[in-house]
Amino acid sequence: MSVERDDFPALTTPDGHTINNLPPRTIVKMVLHPAKGSNINVEIWLPDPGKWNARFLGLGNAGPAGHINPAGFAGLLSGGYAVATTDMGTAPDANSGIGNREVWKDFGFRATHLMTVVAKKIIKTYYGKDADFSYFNGGSTGGQQALQEAQRYPDDYDGIVASIPAHCRTPLHAYFLWNDQILTKCHFTASQQTNIIAAGNEYMADRETPATAGKIVSDPRCNGKDIEAVIGLAMRKDPTLTKEHAAALRKLFDGPRRAVTGERIFCGIPFGSSFDIAHGHLYLFKWVFGANKNLAEIDFGKDIDTYTAALGPYLNAENANLSPFEKHGGKMLMISGSADSCVPYHASLDYYERVAAYFGSIEKVRSFFKFYIIPGMSHGPGPGINVFPSMLNLVIDWREKGVTPDMIRGQRIVAGKTELDMPLYPYPTKTVWAAETASFKPVEGPRGGVERVAARFRPPAAE
Repeated sequence: MSVERDDFPALTTPDGHTINNLPPRTIVKMVLHPAKGSNINVEIWLPDPGKWNARFLGLGNAGPAGHINPAGFAGLLSGGYAVATTDMGTAPDANSGIGNREVWKDFGFRATHLMTVVAKKIIKTYYGKDADFSYFNGGSTGGQQALQEAQRYPDDYDGIVASIPAHCRTPLHAYFLWNDQILTKCHFTASQQTNIIAAGNEYMADRETPATAGKIVSDPRCNGKDIEAVIGLAMRKDPTLTKEHAAALRKLFDGPRRAVTGERIFCGIPFGSSFDIAHGHLYLFKWVFGANKNLAEIDFGKDIDTYTAALGPYLNAENANLSPFEKHGGKMLMISGSADSCVPYHASLDYYERVAAYFGSIEKVRSFFKFYIIPGMSHGPGPGINVFPSMLNLVIDWREKGVTPDMIRGQRIVAGKTELDMPLYPYPTKTVWAAETASFKPVEGPRGGVERVAARFRPPAAE
């Protein structure tokens, strides 16, 4: 373990970005070895005692992790938080997991929990008291970490934000492989992709508000008839699309199924979203089958079964029993983007429905866990749709002040101009346009509507 004092107000990140106006901080670094073959890096930033807001914040990671990015600490430290994160035990890169079951456990759940345990001990030692409240904020892989914490370690955090969560992890990477194999054999140009996205937006336009019609797909839930209609419209828009392209699109929009049995492995690419981030990310298959495995030869029968059995019990966060988290007083917000083809919303919507079924009603679940689907948002905020206010601030106010979150705002800013500004509500409430008042209003939307990932691809959790 190392303890460093840093009073310098500027920080240069590994990618060359400079962060200014940082307050003085104490930085604790350590490496944890809970088992042979496990090496978990943890970093904790502590504001000076007079600047601490008495809260601890755990930060999630991205992709295969493997490093700690100090940029994530900066704004939170300035806000008075004691902050910790971990490389999830995958340093120096994703290849560390090849054949190493201990890394699978670290990446799946153990590194985040142990980071939390040691950070709380360091906080108590440094400040002479426990944090009043502990929160976790993560997106993508960080969303997987968030849901693992709520399910496996319900007392670790008082409030959790799980953004674009990759919680249905092994089926998600099977989706990546499915798409990768299809797109390797059948290439789509950038122009063709643009026309396919436009076809999805146009076909779904009559289900949209005037502000979003033809521009985005707010709710991409669809059936086979819809898929055929979008493919037909795309081919009329773009005569360069061939029968081979049409056959590929059927598979891409439908999503991976198990060979022979046809069981659902994961969903397909949502209408109105890019193909570019819907494939790749194939490191998990190397973890199971080795570095030299030809991934193009992996089949969606026995190979997927082998892969699921190896990794699913550690990586997937699919347990609908959140009773211990609810009894702890925990509050959780989960968000997905309707145009996210990297971590499509389908599995998260179905997970929320399974939690509702476990508790007996969606009203009960909404008392501690809310889910928002953000129209037009891809894999996180940015040039697409952004949401206001901060989801972290919402969960803090919910937990500490009893202020229940409801309406948030979705905004799309293009060239400095607000192109879209609309109210958004927790699932299943959706936003519609009321012509009689020329304004948005909430209505109760449809429940479910996505095909459930087969149980065999969501094996029970294991330690």
